[in-house]
Amino acid sequence: LHELAVEDARHGHQRPKLEEYGDSLFVVLQMIEPEAGELNVGEVAIFAGKNYLLSVRREAKRSFVDVRTRCEREPELLRNGPGYVLYALMDAVVDGYFPVIDALETELERIEEQIFANETTAAGIIEALYDLRRKLTTVRHATEPLLEATGRLYAGRVPQLVAGLQDYFRDVYDHLIRLNQAVDSLRDMTATAISVNLSLITIQENQVTKRLAAYGALVAVPTMIAGIYGMNFQHMPELNWWFGYPFAVGLMVVIDAYLFYRFRKAKWL
Repeated sequence: LHELAVEDARHGHQRPKLEEYGDSLFVVLQMIEPEAGELNVGEVAIFAGKNYLLSVRREAKRSFVDVRTRCEREPELLRNGPGYVLYALMDAVVDGYFPVIDALETELERIEEQIFANETTAAGIIEALYDLRRKLTTVRHATEPLLEATGRLYAGRVPQLVAGLQDYFRDVYDHLIRLNQAVDSLRDMTATAISVNLSLITIQENQVTKRLAAYGALVAVPTMIAGIYGMNFQHMPELNWWFGYPFAVGLMVVIDAYLFYRFRKAKWL
């Protein structure tokens, strides 16, 4: 095992990649596993060479027992040696991303329902959307670099270890393309949901502003009339008029009733 590859495997925290060391390969994959509403990101370092394959898992709870069972069930493909086992491991890890994408898509649909049902506060919805966007970024960091690495295993000059297995690695490559497209689509939908939620908040604020302006207008009219007759000038004929007070009150009521009607018709109240 090359000392640089061993160092990477020991320290971990590597981005998905493929490195060639002579006739051997060193592959780093990220395993994403949903756990209590969050995404647990593990790491798998794979050393592959002639007549051997070694995998080192870090912070990943899922084992590769199913991969071993699959390889034992297909002895004719296992004759291709460590190259086929490398494919089986990569295929298992990549296939594990699809349930994660499905769960994130379901989560986005649930948040969208909450946006229009007013079941959650605006701050809670924005927080949930940004949390979803963070999870999508985590998935993207696992799939996008792996796309380039997988392309080197089936197109152009391929390592001798995987010669004859190009069709299988192309299948993994196709899966990664689908995953990246799904991630991009969900990110766009999340951005749209954030914009829609902010637009709804703005609309609600405008409605509150209209309602407050309408109530302010209803209060302003009686205040203005009362202010005029509260000046108590000597030459104000209405002050000594027998019907002055009922007239002023009636005027307030009529104008406010008219304004209330207009505001209700305009759906400000």
